Amino acid sequence: MDEVLDEGPFFHGTKADLRIGDHLTAGFASNYRPEIVMNHIYFTALRDGAGLAAELAAGDGEPRVYAVEPTGEFENDPNVTDKKFPGNPTRSYRSTEPLRIVGEVADWTRQTPEALRMWRERLAAMVTEGRAEIIN
Repeated sequence: MDEVLDEGPFFHGTKADLRIGDHLTAGFASNYRPEIVMNHIYFTALRDGAGLAAELAAGDGEPRVYAVEPTGEFENDPNVTDKKFPGNPTRSYRSTEPLRIVGEVADWTRQTPEALRMWRERLAAMVTEGRAEIIN
């Protein structure tokens, strides 16, 4: 895997209502395949990418984007890096170490209802085909 060159800032999208200082950790069910327990916590350097993840996340809460700080080592997300896209244009990362919430971000681009419908259909098709790993 290529060396991680990104220094952030980093973002995580979720429907959880969190506070500054809280930690996001691995070991919970995937938002996209709940039968899978995640060994990593995923994040991105693209706030709108985190926004999309927040809007697609499981749950009834309001989609939220948090600025996060890795507390340990992290790596390029191999589910999208090189496997799907050369290099890491999605600026996607994962870690087995917690992410610390350092703030909430309000200025991210919301998806249109039509775009969300298309993303949900695409996710459902990937889950059916066993390929939902690209967003986990």
